Amino acid sequence: MSNTNTQQLSDEGVSIWLDDLSRERLDSGSLQGLIDDRNVVGVTTNPSIFAAALKNGAAYEPQVRELAAGSATTDEAITVITTTDVRSACDLFAPLADATNGEDGRVSIEVSPLLANDTDGTIAEAKQLWELVDRRNVMIKIPATKEGLPAITEAIASGISVNVTLIFSLPRYREVINAYLTGLEQARERGHDLSGIRSVASFFVSRVDVEIDKRLDALGTDEATALKGKAGVANARLAYQVFEESFASERAKLLLSEGAHLQRPLWASTGVKDPSLPDTLYVTELVAPQTVNTMPEGTLNAVADHGEITGNTVTDGYHDANILLDELDALGVSYTEVVELLEVEGVDKFKVAWSELQQTVTDQLAQHK
Repeated sequence: MSNTNTQQLSDEGVSIWLDDLSRERLDSGSLQGLIDDRNVVGVTTNPSIFAAALKNGAAYEPQVRELAAGSATTDEAITVITTTDVRSACDLFAPLADATNGEDGRVSIEVSPLLANDTDGTIAEAKQLWELVDRRNVMIKIPATKEGLPAITEAIASGISVNVTLIFSLPRYREVINAYLTGLEQARERGHDLSGIRSVASFFVSRVDVEIDKRLDALGTDEATALKGKAGVANARLAYQVFEESFASERAKLLLSEGAHLQRPLWASTGVKDPSLPDTLYVTELVAPQTVNTMPEGTLNAVADHGEITGNTVTDGYHDANILLDELDALGVSYTEVVELLEVEGVDKFKVAWSELQQTVTDQLAQHK
């Protein structure tokens, strides 16, 4: 029987995706348990998640041994290992994907963060991962860097479902939606069935608070302190307003009438970093229809235990969200500077995780040679 709180969240139109995947989670039935008991209807992965899984997982040893015997390189091994996990998860979620006409039951895998500023390289790897996983319910994650935008368009135009990741700013989010709509228009010209293409736009939440709150602490005034822990939710709420406005445009409505789907907003980075804030903050304060919330298991369990779902908590908050950003600006906390920094840091953090993943796999391959 599903949990009351997570069921309420689902009833409000929020799809719960787990921000984690490992061979052990698949083999043990842990993921199936979260599907059954916590209303989990999808999974997201990233380099950090795979780095942790490989470092701690004995479940990978037989495959690593086989890859070592075949003289696989580190990068070849990473591709085989990660696509194996994602393919297995796609198969687990296949009934959900069928039941929701492909809206949920989705599993995301990311292109190498080393390609974040390489449009052609990102396109090539997105197409390769799409073919290697070979499941209709996979999503290829492409970062919303300047160089990532044309790659998003080309992937969508090629009929590939895309999870656009590392979105921090409202201007960049508008560019992401434009890249998606342009991709759909090109897909139509190439003869693709638009109804088979899905996309989400992953808007990062907690990292906005971490950076802005650091700047508010540095100011040290009562006025600054009063604004702490509020910017992430405000930014996300305004992103939902952009979503509503963008997909009400004549351009979007024409594509939707031809079978295309909304590019749903996905709330990412929803684990609370500041212990003084409620641990369910980025879930209960971001409830709105046609959204996805991808949660680490700790956040998911907190929601299941004591999350208070009170209906839509987004669409009545646009006015206050705008005022909050104005107040931050008046204090000298630059929104533009913060979100630009967060994009660079986001890519850098995934590059570090990728290096850790490479080192872990290199060491494991060496042990079996």
